[in-house]
Amino acid sequence: MVELPQDRSLAGKEFAMLVLSRKKNESIVINNDITIVVVEIRGDKVRLGVEAPKEVPVHRREVYDAIKRNAALQSGAEAGSAEPSPS
Repeated sequence: MVELPQDRSLAGKEFAMLVLSRKKNESIVINNDITIVVVEIRGDKVRLGVEAPKEVPVHRREVYDAIKRNAALQSGAEAGSAEPSPS
């Protein structure tokens, strides 16, 4: 197992990365209800399919990061608007 970089930690939790090799049409299962399937390998790109319950959000990392940034900005804006204005 490989430790994740500092920016991959969440609220002081410790994480590790399991590195697997898979071929086309092979899969991995996460927590009994999420399956990741290698759909296609073309050059340096790998297409993955994700089967997960509808209530489980699944995002590409850059989309997830953008969602988190927007949520942080939104909560900062809400916190700023809750303060009384100087008279």
